[in-house]
Amino acid sequence: MFHSKSCFYVVLGLLFITLKVGAGDIATFVDLGFSPDNKVYMFAQYGVQSKLYKAWADIFVIDVVKNNFVPGGKASLVHNEPVIAGQDGAGALYQILASNASLANRYGINYLRQGETLYIAPEETTNAPVECRDFKTGIVYKATLVESVEGTGSSLTSSFYINLEQTSANGAKKNYKVGTPQVKRSLITAYHIKRIIISPKSNALIMVITMQKKSDNDFDIRYMVEAVHL
Repeated sequence: MFHSKSCFYVVLGLLFITLKVGAGDIATFVDLGFSPDNKVYMFAQYGVQSKLYKAWADIFVIDVVKNNFVPGGKASLVHNEPVIAGQDGAGALYQILASNASLANRYGINYLRQGETLYIAPEETTNAPVECRDFKTGIVYKATLVESVEGTGSSLTSSFYINLEQTSANGAKKNYKVGTPQVKRSLITAYHIKRIIISPKSNALIMVITMQKKSDNDFDIRYMVEAVHL
C-alpha cells in the first residue's frame, strides 16, 4: 500500500530535485507601500534557497529623495530549517515583517498606501527603452537602463545607471540620471527594469530592477529599486 506519509516524502523529494536542476533561487518582489508624504518607500523580496531549501526574506526602506537606504533600513532573515513541499518562502516574509514592525512604524509606512504600477516587463526582457504614462498627470516617462559588465568567472563585476526622461502634458521635458554606476557588484551578470511604480501623490517614481547573479545552479534573481523624487 502507498501510504500518504510515503507520498509526502516522494513529493518533497521531487520538489527538491526540481529546485536543484532548475534555475537558481528566484526571488519574489513585494511592494510594501509609502510614507504619508511619499518620500519613504518600503519593499521586500523572499524565496527559497536553491541549495539548502531554506526560506529567506529581505526588507528594505528607501529614502526617495536621497535614493538610498534610511538608517537601519535593511533587514534579512533565513529560516533555520528547510521548507516542506508546497512552500514558497512567504513564511519568512511574514516573520521578518512581524519582527521589524517598528521600522515600518518609524517612517509611517502603510502597507495599503501602495503606488500605481505604470509598467511591468514582459517575460522576455531586454534593455530597450521603457516608456509609460501616468494617466493621472499626463506625464510620460522614458527609462533607458545602461549596464556595464567587466571580467569573467569569479572576477565578474557589473554596474548600471538609468537615463530617465520626463515629458509633461504640455511637452516640457526633464532629464534625470539615476543610479550609482561607480558601485561594482560582484557576479551580477545582467540588470533589467522589471516594474515602474508611481507613488499615490505622483511625486515619487520607483523603478524595480531585476539583478541576475551567477550561482552554482544557474542564476539567482534578486531585486533592488532606484527611486526618483519628482
